[in-house]
Amino acid sequence: MNHKNFTSPFLKHGHKDIKICVSGAAEITHCGGSEAADIAKELGREIARQGAVLVTGATTGFPFWSAMGVKEENGISIGFSPAASEKEHVGVYRLPLDYMDLIVYTGFGYPGRDLLLTRSADAVICGCGRIGTIHEFTIAFEDNKVIGILDGPWKTAQELEDIMAKAHRPNKKVVIGSDPKKLVEDVIAMVKKYKVEA
Repeated sequence: MNHKNFTSPFLKHGHKDIKICVSGAAEITHCGGSEAADIAKELGREIARQGAVLVTGATTGFPFWSAMGVKEENGISIGFSPAASEKEHVGVYRLPLDYMDLIVYTGFGYPGRDLLLTRSADAVICGCGRIGTIHEFTIAFEDNKVIGILDGPWKTAQELEDIMAKAHRPNKKVVIGSDPKKLVEDVIAMVKKYKVEA
């Protein structure tokens, strides 16, 4: 068989799919509760509508609601768990299995999971968060990733802006906005500037 002339429907260029990590608090009562959940869902819907793949920490709260939004739009959702197995994911960490097409069981706990999670994505969008979100933000910042900061009825955006101001290192790959649709558009446009063309 001449492989040069052979075209398979299974040889889709998956590397061209933009992967967006949504980082946010696993517990969202301090974020505005149901309003934050609605915003997270809309963020997920926009990621799917705009043809990107969602990557999360396979957790509850803000990332979970984003995954739910992605699946409402028939998008793809991938989770990176801190656990080493499905049994540990559910039994020890008490994390969900729903709304994810694939879960990668890292076995590295939360700090190690955060590193794999952010590095697996083309961009990171930070919603309402706590220390884990700050950790994922700083890894992405240090790795020179495209970062979106979603402003909302929470203080995380201001906290992350304060961190950047005190870092004394400019970063042209950070976009901030309160409209999920526009923020995802801006993040994708920036990612495309740095993607490999193949």
